[in-house]
Amino acid sequence: MQTIIRGIETVAGLPSYQSAVLNYAPEIARFRPGPIGVFMGYDFHLGPDGPKLIEINTNAGGALINAYLLQAQRACCNEAAISADMPCDLPALLDRFMSSFEREWRRQGRTSQLQSIAIVDQSPSEQYLYPEFVLFQRMFEAHGITAFITTPDALSLRDGALWHAGQRVDLVYNRLTDFDLGQPECQALQNAYLAGQVVLTPNPRAHALFANKKNLVVLSDEKVLRQWGVAEELIATLLNGIPRTELVKLAEPEELWSRRSKLFFKPSAGFGSKAAYRGDKVTRKVWTEILTGDYVAQAIVPPSTRTISIDGQIQAMKADLRNYTYAGQVQLIAARLYEGQTTNFRTPGGGFAPVFVGNGAQPRACTKPESREAESNP
Repeated sequence: MQTIIRGIETVAGLPSYQSAVLNYAPEIARFRPGPIGVFMGYDFHLGPDGPKLIEINTNAGGALINAYLLQAQRACCNEAAISADMPCDLPALLDRFMSSFEREWRRQGRTSQLQSIAIVDQSPSEQYLYPEFVLFQRMFEAHGITAFITTPDALSLRDGALWHAGQRVDLVYNRLTDFDLGQPECQALQNAYLAGQVVLTPNPRAHALFANKKNLVVLSDEKVLRQWGVAEELIATLLNGIPRTELVKLAEPEELWSRRSKLFFKPSAGFGSKAAYRGDKVTRKVWTEILTGDYVAQAIVPPSTRTISIDGQIQAMKADLRNYTYAGQVQLIAARLYEGQTTNFRTPGGGFAPVFVGNGAQPRACTKPESREAESNP
């Protein structure tokens, strides 16, 4: 998974790739302030011949919750801890997470001390992962940073800075799904971002370069990759690690319908499995919506399964793996267990689950964070 992620971020640094994907991105994505985005989420299914990338998210939730879950497993599940290596201890992981925010601050040319962070989302207290927002607030405060959880419409722009009530905002940790900040309530945040008056992470450029599902079309296109001069070894890595993805509008409808059972249909700008469909479950009514919408079709890679006990009953559940990364480096891996077509948190006994690394493998998340000077901007 790490090799595939590095390969994607290498290609994403190519001018040809950026020109191609920014061509269908909103105008705001062309603004390049410097930050590259905390908590990128690379989601994989484990196929019979290795991991297969299903999608990329720029504001992937759950990293901090999973860090605490992993610590809880380490404390209480001695048998599991003996039989598998633990990826990292909690203090080291929190330091690594905090370091990524500080590096985002520096990437925008800031030389002063980071003093305040706003965690921003629509109706944050009503969000499923609101407890994680509170954990982030506590983490920031433990490092001497003023932190608060707020909505975008509570922010205002004055005196050349972004403000929340009487507090100047240095950095915004963006959990919004308004990826181009186009909604009226995001106007102040958008203006401050474009004026360079606040550091925003992740930002619209990061979403355009990585999370739009149309990007998977070019990343899994051998001909295009070769035209861009991508190394043959890297092309092989991407083609093996990314299921073939195609634009629905470029395909013949009836031909696509005939092979729908081998495809998964996703809206190009969607998130959280919203309006995504397995081809063998698609009705003619939904098919019309897919053809008239902005969809991609991805070759299906069935998820692996884990057998667990729920109230004494043995049950097999589907699983995917989410890699939380910064600058192309995996910080933490977590699993999501579920039933149904797509990942969800409604399955009894499902939800987040810790990942144990076996066979003596040692992910770099166990090491100290690299120095800012040693890391290049991908």
